[in-house]
Amino acid sequence: MPLTSLRPLRHRRFAVLFTAGMVSNIGTWMETVAVASLVTGLTGRAAWAALVAAATFLPIGVLSPVGGALADRLDRRRFLIATNLFEAGLAALLAGLAATGNARPGLVVTVVFFEGCSSALRAPFQQVILPDLVPREDLFGAVTLGSAQYNLGRVVGPALAALVIARFSFKAAFAINAVSFLAVIVAVMLVPLPRPRAAGGRRLLTQVREGAVAMWAEPGCRAAVVLIGAAALFVSPFIALVPAEARGLVRHAPSARALSPLLQARRIARTTGALVTAQGVGAVLGALALAPLAERVGQRPVVIGALIATPLTLMLYAASGSTVAATAAIGLVGVAYIGILSGLSAVVQLRASAEQRGRILSFFFTALGVIYPIGALVQGSLADRAGLRAVTVGGALGLLAFLAAVAILRPAMLRSLQGAPAGEPAPPTHVVP
Repeated sequence: MPLTSLRPLRHRRFAVLFTAGMVSNIGTWMETVAVASLVTGLTGRAAWAALVAAATFLPIGVLSPVGGALADRLDRRRFLIATNLFEAGLAALLAGLAATGNARPGLVVTVVFFEGCSSALRAPFQQVILPDLVPREDLFGAVTLGSAQYNLGRVVGPALAALVIARFSFKAAFAINAVSFLAVIVAVMLVPLPRPRAAGGRRLLTQVREGAVAMWAEPGCRAAVVLIGAAALFVSPFIALVPAEARGLVRHAPSARALSPLLQARRIARTTGALVTAQGVGAVLGALALAPLAERVGQRPVVIGALIATPLTLMLYAASGSTVAATAAIGLVGVAYIGILSGLSAVVQLRASAEQRGRILSFFFTALGVIYPIGALVQGSLADRAGLRAVTVGGALGLLAFLAAVAILRPAMLRSLQGAPAGEPAPPTHVVP
């Protein structure tokens, strides 16, 4: 395991929050698999799987700028505790709905939507504190290690969800997620967190506007936001459509044809868990390799390589005709795709000013959170008509075409994908007076 990737764990505050976040991520991924499998199994439509993803991520796109502005002015400890308590309550509500037989698809999606709203406001608070927890030379490693943490949850959570749902029920998976939020609450209470540097007396919307102008004025930040938006539209929807892929694999199995819808939903959950876990394993391996690879060849080649490799591996995944082949292929997708997320996020972290980091980062989440669910809904609807394989390949080719256009027409965009050198301040950003 690359020592460069593990170096941020030497810092106690980061290590405590990292461990607590891992526990919470396991619970979150259990719920993600349970919700998507339950809704897809009961409705039998890929569009519903995409709707679950939209309910989760669309609030991130809409509310992240507000969360970013709040992260630059509010007490971070209190806000993180409050949002984690709120999300624990919503997870408990899902467990209650499943226990009483009232987990109707529309109601489940509504609860997930409110969880997404809370997560959208909370995410900038979590990201903005990273540069204050580790020294600058460990920041890229902290970002990639955070991605590894998230994807370790993706590895363990789906596998545990499949086991819990098969052995017990959907309500048990939701209940475990509710309890997992307590780990983050305890960690936040124990770890001193930095106070905002730019609370000021300006209006919230004014600060949001200043963050937007600052993001667009800084070439690296602007490039990262544009490229994550393109990736979110063309390739990211494969994540939302994993349950649909699992459903297709299950339906081709002769033993599944005589099963009731609920039993088929449980089998879909098991197959979904295998695919998501495989993607998570690939993402963990990719995240741990990113920091030492970037130190050797540079951050920009790593990010550009990930942008090219992701659609190529995604086409391999689309061509897989069996569960075993699909599981192996999606693992490769996980290795490449984490390079896009972590690499572009690190560019923003390194180039944004400390006073506006929360707001600038929020627009990165906005691009991902708005465009990803739109892409998922479009690809999910098209998949119900034209087939999932054709839609996935079309999206992969779309990203490759976009990158080719950027390389020809806007090569400076790709050249800006490099954080400021370690030990030097990030390039200045500009604000509206």
